[in-house]
Amino acid sequence: MRTSRKWLSQYMDISDLSTQEIADKITAAGFEVEGIECASAGTNLTIGYVETCEMHPDSDHLHCCTVNVGDEVLNIVCGAPNVAAGQKVIVALNGAKLPGGEIKKGVIRGQESNGMICSLLELGVDPKSLTDYQKAGIEELPADAPVGHKDPRAYLGLDDEILEIGLTPNRNDCLSQFNLALEIGAILGKEVKLPEYAEAANIGGETTLKISSETPKCPQFIGKIVRNVTIKESPKWMKECLAASGVKSINNVVDISNIVMLETGQPMHFYDIDAIPNTEITVKEGFSEGYTALDGIEYQLLPEDIVITNSGKPIGIGGIMGGDDSKILDTTKGLILESASFSHVQIRNTARRLSLATEASVHYQKGIEPTAAQKAIDRATQLLIEYADATGIEETVKCGDNGYTPVTIDCTADAINFRLGTDFSQEEVVEVFAKLNFEPTVNGEIITCHIPAHRTDMEGVHDLSEEVIRMIGYDRLPSTLPYMEMTEGKLNPAQRATRVTRDFFISQGLQDCITYTLVSTEKMENAVLGVKEAIQLATPMSEERRYIRTSILPSLLDVVSYNHARSIKDCNVFELSDVAGTEGAKQHLAFVLSGSLQQTRWAGYNLPADFYTAKGLIEALFDKLGIVSQRVTYKENTTDTVHFHPYRSAEILIGKKIVGYVGQIHPQYGQATDCKNVIMAELDMSELIDVKKSKIKFAPVSKYPSVSRDLAFVVDRNLPVAKIIEAMTRQGKVNKENVIKNIEVFDVYQGEHVKHNEKSVALALTFQSDNHTLKDDEINTVFQNIRTELEKKFNAQLRG
Repeated sequence: MRTSRKWLSQYMDISDLSTQEIADKITAAGFEVEGIECASAGTNLTIGYVETCEMHPDSDHLHCCTVNVGDEVLNIVCGAPNVAAGQKVIVALNGAKLPGGEIKKGVIRGQESNGMICSLLELGVDPKSLTDYQKAGIEELPADAPVGHKDPRAYLGLDDEILEIGLTPNRNDCLSQFNLALEIGAILGKEVKLPEYAEAANIGGETTLKISSETPKCPQFIGKIVRNVTIKESPKWMKECLAASGVKSINNVVDISNIVMLETGQPMHFYDIDAIPNTEITVKEGFSEGYTALDGIEYQLLPEDIVITNSGKPIGIGGIMGGDDSKILDTTKGLILESASFSHVQIRNTARRLSLATEASVHYQKGIEPTAAQKAIDRATQLLIEYADATGIEETVKCGDNGYTPVTIDCTADAINFRLGTDFSQEEVVEVFAKLNFEPTVNGEIITCHIPAHRTDMEGVHDLSEEVIRMIGYDRLPSTLPYMEMTEGKLNPAQRATRVTRDFFISQGLQDCITYTLVSTEKMENAVLGVKEAIQLATPMSEERRYIRTSILPSLLDVVSYNHARSIKDCNVFELSDVAGTEGAKQHLAFVLSGSLQQTRWAGYNLPADFYTAKGLIEALFDKLGIVSQRVTYKENTTDTVHFHPYRSAEILIGKKIVGYVGQIHPQYGQATDCKNVIMAELDMSELIDVKKSKIKFAPVSKYPSVSRDLAFVVDRNLPVAKIIEAMTRQGKVNKENVIKNIEVFDVYQGEHVKHNEKSVALALTFQSDNHTLKDDEINTVFQNIRTELEKKFNAQLRG
């Protein structure tokens, strides 16, 4: 938001404050002044009269001029194409400092030059406020400009200072200069006097104007006919204010429509009455056609766009830009004034689609106070009468209403102090509300504030509290140290488990990945161990980012596919991340193995990325987390055979609950994801964290020797080896001590000399006691018990 010192001076006396002091006070009150810039710059300037102007003898574009600057006549070489004898001009004298550098006497192609005739661009004036003619050459001053005047910037009204103020999103009311002046007046403690224009539009005779709205996107439309106006130059103050806002002056009528928008915050549009002879305007939607706007460009209208029409034909894009066929011309004799309320959502959508970020559309998008439309029509009528000789004014016509309901908020000084942690008196609080024009009334401890229509951000006591501290000053907040309970700096069980898991997988050679939390519909539907009912985003950035994921594996498979496509076959990755659904969030662990997990070629060592490697990683992780192996079982996978190979995968259970899956990817899913034959797993980490962990027990290393024996049994092909080991362990007691310290499977054979429905399992057993040296007969007894148990329970036959 831009305002200027001169503009503010119209409403309050700020002569005792520098512009920097004003900026500091505004910033301290919550509106950051992002910059202060001069409307123009330059020293040692004067107004001169060009007495003679001749072509330079040694140049086809330079001119040799004699310029009277009041107290002397100077020879100046000028390159501007529009310089001519008889002009009043701006002259930079020797030693003048301009934005482009310092001016010094010199000789230009053999001709003496004692200064420079200036353009406004050379004085640093904003190019947007200048015409193409002004940009192309020097500035030609009016004939009555006083020769020798030592401050041409002040003469032109360019000695102003512009403040660029950053508004917070809730203070759209300060897009109005009137409202901004009230705010700054309250901050500075100055009396603010705004122009008196209320009910200025309540004049005029009977009208022929007919207006209507056929869309709820235009709840209010105010129109007025002015039959006669005079198109001429705008007054100096108006041009200065427009220039301060970066708006180019065109003529008095167009400038009035712009200045009213800047003053009240309400965009207006003036139509040439001759372009609408039947004086009928209707706001509609439902058009699907091309339309040429004021800028001469044709825009494609869609049915949802708000369109201003006459006799069913578009004459403007509501809230954005008028039409080329009804614009104000130098020949315009009369006007139809428009001041309306439009849906800010629709204005934003249309402006964004058409790439039309006009001043009007920006005001509508950020929000306009409900009574602004009436204020704008009143102010416009007043200015047209004063500066455009308006006559033939007809009565105001209204369609709809602004829907405004006055707002009052009750509060107490104690409630505000409690919220802020301050000790302000009731008098201080009431004084703040009075400065802000809240018209406070006091009844005992209750302060009732009558909120002005433009303060749409005021909703409750919390907003009033913010106004109090903002206006009194944040330096009045007491300095206190925050109260914090002493806590021990350590990881909680969930954090510790997460760190142990991540460190373990990294130590085993897997790469830690972070993939996108938002996934496509396809990935959501292919969730492994997914939580129920995925959360869909209301406005996803793309189809690929529509859902919050409920499973990690689909995203992790993308990583593997990407690496495989670049000939990186040994790709072993894991991810530990949150997944979420409508029932809440959980932490999952997923990993994918392919190629070799570990390899040392010179030593001939290779750990293949297969099912047993994956299962070993999971078992080792459980051991790290303190989950005893007796509580974990692996069952044939029958619940997810869409993503996992039905005969090469397993369900992982703790107790009777499935906490994950591990196995080879299903061939069809592997083909769909370009991840053929990879081994993958996903586990519910939240469940693993919640499992009751076994306590670590320490025992001395046995000082007695161990004995190893091998056994080979032929058993049913479908019998899990884990059951054999479990049965053997139960038979390993000697005098109530279990002497079987380890059982290792070292061979599983299926083939020649073994029936097709059987397999041979070879196991190595290690026997050791903690309190004596085992004797042969003790070992033989255990050995025989094991053999008898296996034969009895599994019909196992000792292999010879």
